[in-house]
Amino acid sequence: MGTPDFAVPTLQTLVENDQNVVAVITAPDKPAGRGLKLQESPVKQYAVSQNIPVLQPTNLKSEAFLEELKSYGADLQIIVAFRMLPEAVWNMPPMGSFNIHASLLPQYRGAAPINWAIMNGETETGVTSFFLKHQIDTGDIIFQDKVAILPEDDFGTLYEKMKHAGAELALRTVQAIEAGNVPSQPQQHSEDLKEAPKIFKETCQINWLQPAQTIHNFVRGLSPYPTAWTIFDDKTFKIFKTEMVSESTGKAEPGQVITDGKNFIHVQTANSILNITDLQMEGKKRMSVPELLRGYTFKNAQTA
Repeated sequence: MGTPDFAVPTLQTLVENDQNVVAVITAPDKPAGRGLKLQESPVKQYAVSQNIPVLQPTNLKSEAFLEELKSYGADLQIIVAFRMLPEAVWNMPPMGSFNIHASLLPQYRGAAPINWAIMNGETETGVTSFFLKHQIDTGDIIFQDKVAILPEDDFGTLYEKMKHAGAELALRTVQAIEAGNVPSQPQQHSEDLKEAPKIFKETCQINWLQPAQTIHNFVRGLSPYPTAWTIFDDKTFKIFKTEMVSESTGKAEPGQVITDGKNFIHVQTANSILNITDLQMEGKKRMSVPELLRGYTFKNAQTA
């Protein structure tokens, strides 16, 4: 059970390692693009290429879907980046249902664990396989694999590493369940758990009153999607990449642009200067700072 491309390596790994995938459950086709043509999910596209039956229920509790699901007689269900399941679904197979989550649970439960780990400045995260139970992301842990977060990682690069780590973990989990020696331990609950709630556009706005390192991690954790943004000259700019520069000159207010008009855009933060290297002005494509400055002049910038 999965929908986005994050779930494809898991399905592919299972197929290529001779696991008998009897069916795939994914989201219904959705209109996309200018022509609003119906688009199949990445998981469906791969399943169709392998001649695996595909189910696309709109209602996971409907009797018709539950009967169809039951007819496949699956021993085990594997969930990667899918929606919340009713008990009638996750409790159906005799060997249970397990989920691959992109964090070291119980840390970063929620919809956006990869983004939040980077935004919070973590240097390590990982993937977890766990058995499903009623409350989301709280089931008993089977296996965990750690993944380093490098200083140069952003959401895009870490996402790629995590989806392949998740695929390897899923296969190892299936093989352990099949062999009958699967470990299972309850999640440890503590007061210092960090959450990973869904991210919305309004929460992606940069707050220049924060320290430079905090903003730098914020940009990394949202790049290239859904992207941190800010307003300069009453225009919205998406910010894809920043660099730590130096201590503050003390002459600019937080959020003020400092530029030579040709090669760089610095912005004052609460404690120092942050250098922007990749950005996108509203109505334009993504570009480097020198490209932007060849055709745009900031109105209220401090000259450097």
